[in-house]
Amino acid sequence: MEETEIKVGEPKTPLWRLFASFFKIGAFTFGGGWAMISIIEREIVDKYHWIERDDFLDLLAIAQSLPGILAVNIATAVGDKLRGTRGSIIASLGTILPSFLIILAIAIFLTPDMIKNNRVIAAIFMGIRPAVVALIIAPVLTSAKAAKLTWKTVWIPLVVALLISIDQGFISNPILYIILGACGGFLCWWIPRRKLNS
Repeated sequence: MEETEIKVGEPKTPLWRLFASFFKIGAFTFGGGWAMISIIEREIVDKYHWIERDDFLDLLAIAQSLPGILAVNIATAVGDKLRGTRGSIIASLGTILPSFLIILAIAIFLTPDMIKNNRVIAAIFMGIRPAVVALIIAPVLTSAKAAKLTWKTVWIPLVVALLISIDQGFISNPILYIILGACGGFLCWWIPRRKLNS
């Protein structure tokens, strides 16, 4: 007689679903990391409810701070949370594989001149550009709403974005603002507690 294991909470997410979701994210996203966020958020927060929206914002901040591809960083973290090491490997493979296969097909069947001089391909990419802009703006708005930005705090991202865009020196380095943001968040948490204890 087989022993039945009693599991508390929801059943484990199937690995094939994890792979399929991140394969779709990798296959249908153009424009890089920020353009991927809308699709990632829809899949893992809205559709499957794998993580909460507040957790997604924290995960997004960590994934942006770490080296490497944003989507792969998120896939690794979500896969690890749902299914451990195997889940992180499967989710990462799902994200990477579409790009690898598309680039492989282009390298085999198309030359740079064919891509550059082909009116159909040029028209397709001209149509994709405005969609990419929308895909980048959408997560900015949803992230701002979820982060509970008010008129008192909205100046922070605006000033940082302005400084990054207009200056070419050390001030335009995004790493500087990641460190300053982390230090500011720590101080906002630590100073009130120090006053209470003193």
